[in-house]
Amino acid sequence: MTDTHRADANADAAPETAEAAAAEPAPAEREDPALALAREASELRDKLLRTLAEMENLRARTAREVADSRTYAVASFARDILSIADNMARALQTLRAELKDNSGVKALLDGVELTERELLKVLDKHGVRKFEPQPGEKFDPNLHQAMYEVVDPSLPGGTVAQVVQAGYTIGERMLRPALVAVAKGAPKPPSDPTANDNSETSSDQSS
Repeated sequence: MTDTHRADANADAAPETAEAAAAEPAPAEREDPALALAREASELRDKLLRTLAEMENLRARTAREVADSRTYAVASFARDILSIADNMARALQTLRAELKDNSGVKALLDGVELTERELLKVLDKHGVRKFEPQPGEKFDPNLHQAMYEVVDPSLPGGTVAQVVQAGYTIGERMLRPALVAVAKGAPKPPSDPTANDNSETSSDQSS
């Protein structure tokens, strides 16, 4: 190879060597290995904390779902049992009304009452609780279902006047609302036409 060719080759290689040297960071610009390890450890720690938080949320959500399943799994069965409780309550009302003066059947009445208490106790054991609103209690559509209205001047309008059927809850949910009659405000007394006539007569006389 002639000297001219060597010179040309060196000239071509020189820019590439310069670019490589410029791309390679100077020793002073290289990251300290200790700092690099600390940064990597911090990133791993953040990832670990996020994973632990996600696992804790999953654990809490799973525990909540298991508790809900245990509490509300009997909802359908309990709803069917309520018809038996209703029939027993109606039977007790009838017996108390018809047999209250008959001492010979007191044992029968006591036995039915005992059976009803045991039934309610079993329902309560499984989270099913009976509730009966009191007359004058404010009507709550979340707890009560209105069946009809009753004109009762002794009660404020929009309150419970009568309980048609008791309600039940299961856990924190409504199993069956209470069926109630709602008090309606007393109608306004009709205006007295005589009073109007008197007022008009008075105004005519004054004029």
